Amino acid sequence: MKRGDPDRGSLIIFVASRGRHIACLERVLGLDGSYAWQTVGPGDSASSAEIADFLARRARFDEDLWAIELDIADAERFIAETTAAG
Repeated sequence: MKRGDPDRGSLIIFVASRGRHIACLERVLGLDGSYAWQTVGPGDSASSAEIADFLARRARFDEDLWAIELDIADAERFIAETTAAG
C-alpha cells in the first residue's frame, strides 16, 4: 500500500479477509525497548475511504512509513496470535 524508507519508518499491517477490512496492526516500541504489535486505526468493516484517510494522515506524520495489506483466510486468529506473541 505504501513503500517507506528501507532502513526506518513505522510498519503497519492492514489485515483483511476476503476483501473485507478487519483491523490495522502497528509495530510499536515498548518502554522496555522491545517491539510489540498493537491494534490501531480503523476497525472492522471500515470503508475504503476511512482506510485511505487513516493511511494519508499517518504518512503525513511519518514519511518513511511502510503499509502492507494482508488478505488472510483466518484473520482473527492471525491478529490474536500476532498481538499475543509481540
